[in-house]
Amino acid sequence: MPILPSLLSELKAEFAGSEKGKERSIWFLHTLLAIILPFTSSKTSNILRVFQVLFGFAKIGKKRYYTFIASPKIPWDRLWSRLWKMIPQPETNGRLIIALDDYLNPKTGKKIFGCAKMFDHAAKQNQSRYPWAQNIVAIGLLKVIKGRWACLPLSQRYYFPKDVISKNKPSFKSEEISFQNKHQQAVEMLAVVGEIFPRQDILIVTDSWFGNQGLWKPLRKKLGKRAHLLSRLRANNNLYGLPGSPLVKRAGRPQKYGQHLGTTTSLAKANRERARETIVNLYGRLQTVWAYEQIVMQKTLKCPIRVVWVYRRTQWVALFTTDLSLSVNEIIEYYGARWKIEAGFKELKQDIGSAETQNRNPVAVQNHLNFCMMATSLTWIYACHLNKTPTRRHAVKGRSHFAFSDVRRLIAQAALDKDFQLICPLPHKSIENTFAAAFMKMAA
Repeated sequence: MPILPSLLSELKAEFAGSEKGKERSIWFLHTLLAIILPFTSSKTSNILRVFQVLFGFAKIGKKRYYTFIASPKIPWDRLWSRLWKMIPQPETNGRLIIALDDYLNPKTGKKIFGCAKMFDHAAKQNQSRYPWAQNIVAIGLLKVIKGRWACLPLSQRYYFPKDVISKNKPSFKSEEISFQNKHQQAVEMLAVVGEIFPRQDILIVTDSWFGNQGLWKPLRKKLGKRAHLLSRLRANNNLYGLPGSPLVKRAGRPQKYGQHLGTTTSLAKANRERARETIVNLYGRLQTVWAYEQIVMQKTLKCPIRVVWVYRRTQWVALFTTDLSLSVNEIIEYYGARWKIEAGFKELKQDIGSAETQNRNPVAVQNHLNFCMMATSLTWIYACHLNKTPTRRHAVKGRSHFAFSDVRRLIAQAALDKDFQLICPLPHKSIENTFAAAFMKMAA
């Protein structure tokens, strides 16, 4: 069976076998395809146009399709579990590498689910520091696909500030939303992933905001010793040596920390001369970096960590991990791959078009984001199954690997093929092949 029908048939199996379930599954699969097709953004109105023009659902009215988008009966929990299991070889060197971060989705309309005045630490001078936006905490699987790193979205949570919950009392499916900080939301999502992959070690790669005791302590409580962090140290973190064995046995608890070694900054200056040259696969190509490593203790995490100082000409960065088995090259490469979650946010918001959603209803807002995230992950899973590496359509200086849009074009060609209707039968005859070919030429 071709790749695309094989993947979609697995998702289709998660729907009920009733007439309504079969109809909902067909609409679900074609909605995913309508989002992936590189013709237009994923506004609900645009998806409906694709349904009517490309897929032949001419009798579907706006009200009926909008009701489907806001349906609470789409089995997202089962669908996501199935999609995670569909990822071929999700481990990298025996562990799952999961990126964690949050992003803002600015909005202009009022009464939109998840919107509030959110602080934007990355705002430019001509932008508001507190835009009206949705704040979304997301996790994604970092995986090498056909020679390049990619981030496959796995799950998301809308973050509501405590004062917004106490003042507005937002609800979802008639249940009031209780406050959870971002660390609690992240642990909740990671715990679900841990249940689906019960035997794999999980390495969480994140920035310094998440990489602290607020995430580490509840994460270890949920997942145990198979959970590890890879993050970045702050410049003023205090580091200590490993506790030594006492020469004379004394009363009292054993020593937990060795002597105070200094801050991250002071140790970076002291160890610059000890740095060694190493070649690392970083940002898609082999690069030469200077690095120094040391195993130390940190009182906030209360465990040994391996710290790697990476030196540039005039700057440095200190990375740390609780997984002491990682090498210097792996630490630098995996943290460099963390940037792919930022690229994934761009693919999700701009390429797929999730930022342009028109929905207001809470269930419709959640469903639309789930559709967009699942379409993104399904695109990368499709790329994993390809026999040949996709060719890059638009050449960019310094980039030789294929792009996300290149895989979308391949899926569009497969979706408009006649054989595809064996798994996703259309209600009427769809557009002519010449019309589809014209669209493909215009697609990015």
